[in-house]
Amino acid sequence: MSKRLESKYKINRRLGVNLWGRAKSPVNRREYGPGQHGQRRKGKPSDFSVQLMAKQKLKGYYGNISEKQFRRYYQEAVRRKGDTSENLINLLERRLDAVIYRMKFAITPFAARQFINHGHVLVNGRKMNIPSYLVKDGDVIEIREKSKQLAIVLDATQTTERDVPEYIEVDHRQMKGTFIRGPKFSDVPYPVQMEPNLVVEYYSR
Repeated sequence: MSKRLESKYKINRRLGVNLWGRAKSPVNRREYGPGQHGQRRKGKPSDFSVQLMAKQKLKGYYGNISEKQFRRYYQEAVRRKGDTSENLINLLERRLDAVIYRMKFAITPFAARQFINHGHVLVNGRKMNIPSYLVKDGDVIEIREKSKQLAIVLDATQTTERDVPEYIEVDHRQMKGTFIRGPKFSDVPYPVQMEPNLVVEYYSR
């Protein structure tokens, strides 16, 4: 797992958006960026900077994925048939840490990644500790029996900050769910505007 060099809330402030829709985000209080130059007035952004910002938002949302790994997702999205931006979202939403987050077994994508790394998750009955593992349609994801009563899991399932999307089924009593299908971009409940088409433009320059 790549090291995350900056806190998740610093990512929010740098991008100027409440990336995960959390009530604790400092963007709710201070919309300017972090640091001594955070309040500087900004001019009209160039096309490149708009594309770069779209990439940073999408990359940051999924737990600040490394640039190398994110580029691989783009390359795989290009290789697949259909719309590249739709393919990119489909791939990102199949990441096991994204699925654990969507199922509300973790409060943030970062917490989901750590939870998987520590061996608390089963996929089709087998332990899986790779956060970037790509879940397939129909895969059953479950919290290990000895981990079902962990406070961090119980707290996450009770959060009202977000809902479980329609492409996932989950039973919070059994701590078990099914990834029904890969979503379309319009199916994904992002709390902020995402522009995967600009991400594709950034990489295809």
